[in-house]
Amino acid sequence: MAFIVRITDVLLLLWRPRLLRPYVGLWWQRLVRTPYSARRTFEMARALKATGQVFRELVYGETPLLTALLFLKRAGVGPGSRVVDLGAGRGRVLIAAAWLKAEAHGVELIPDHVARVAPWLTPAGITLTVGDMTREPLTGFTHVFTNWVAFTPETKERLIANLRTCQPGTRIVTVTRPIQAEGFVGHTYRWMLFTWGGEKVWIQEYRPAGP
Repeated sequence: MAFIVRITDVLLLLWRPRLLRPYVGLWWQRLVRTPYSARRTFEMARALKATGQVFRELVYGETPLLTALLFLKRAGVGPGSRVVDLGAGRGRVLIAAAWLKAEAHGVELIPDHVARVAPWLTPAGITLTVGDMTREPLTGFTHVFTNWVAFTPETKERLIANLRTCQPGTRIVTVTRPIQAEGFVGHTYRWMLFTWGGEKVWIQEYRPAGP
């Protein structure tokens, strides 16, 4: 499966040659060193304590580039869109957003990971910064992507509060489950393929009730 994903990714990136180098760089950094493994580090423990998250929330899977392109396209991402990935991990969704000619920005918790990965993304106009997704300013974005299913109820509650700072009409993409809270409407989903199997990918809009 991993081999098929890599081949498909590269074939898609031949249409956007400027994104090939960032993609290869991310893959290389994953081979050399990744914080997203089954081991705790001092840096990771400190970051988790500062944000109130737990270790299992840092589990990441691979999102095939084709899958990311499909769900972003379905959410209406294109030229003029501003996409933020809350918990950008290995950056596949950011590359997909850039492929669609949108502005792409990612937020990640672990400084060492950002320091290693961000320089590969910057030449393609993609930004990745250290931050807490539950506090990241979201007012300027048209689309938000977040894993969602991996988070604890406490983290989800804080994230929902932050998502309510989005502009009305902002589209939010989540994996496996929708955001079931007041102000998040128009829930639709499609089954899509990830490296670990099929999952529902949900699209919803933030539409707060009027005064």
